[in-house]
Amino acid sequence: MRTYTALPMGSLPRRATFSEPAPGRTPRVSLDDPALDVMTDLKQVTAITIDPEAAIEHAMRVMVRRNVRLLLVVNVDNEILGLITATDLLGEKPVQYMHEHGGSRADIQVRDLMTPHERLEVIEFEAVRTAKVGHVLATLRHSGRQHALVLDAEERDRPRVRGIFSTSQLSRQLGEAVQTGEVAYTFAEIEAALARP
Repeated sequence: MRTYTALPMGSLPRRATFSEPAPGRTPRVSLDDPALDVMTDLKQVTAITIDPEAAIEHAMRVMVRRNVRLLLVVNVDNEILGLITATDLLGEKPVQYMHEHGGSRADIQVRDLMTPHERLEVIEFEAVRTAKVGHVLATLRHSGRQHALVLDAEERDRPRVRGIFSTSQLSRQLGEAVQTGEVAYTFAEIEAALARP
């Protein structure tokens, strides 16, 4: 039996951070390329989720840290209750909520501003398999939204969101700004909102 000695240990230095995978090179696409080329595939990328009782300030910090503009709102069984976007957090919704219910911004929870699951529309994964980037762009423009969920309904008893399309991803891969009816917020704007008292 071999004897192993313990590895030397020390204190974690101040200001230490952590390693992250290098961002993959985002391939350029054209409107005629396959739609799957611009879909965030949740079989390859972990979905970023949040609890419905989380404070909206916490949701904004999660978005900034994870470099996303959409969070899936889930229960303890990871069932999707809704979604919340940067537009929800930084747009008129918090002001309207405070006007109607009183209180301060710190009192607002994700559940108060999220789009509930019964109001979410999805694109079937089967339709995406043969679609082009141009179809995705037309869909986002038609809906006036910055995101679209893709549903894989193969498991009828437990359908799953398989992917997400976003205007920010489309913009990066097309190499030009993509506009829909929703207002896009930059991470600088989200961080500035977090810094406000």
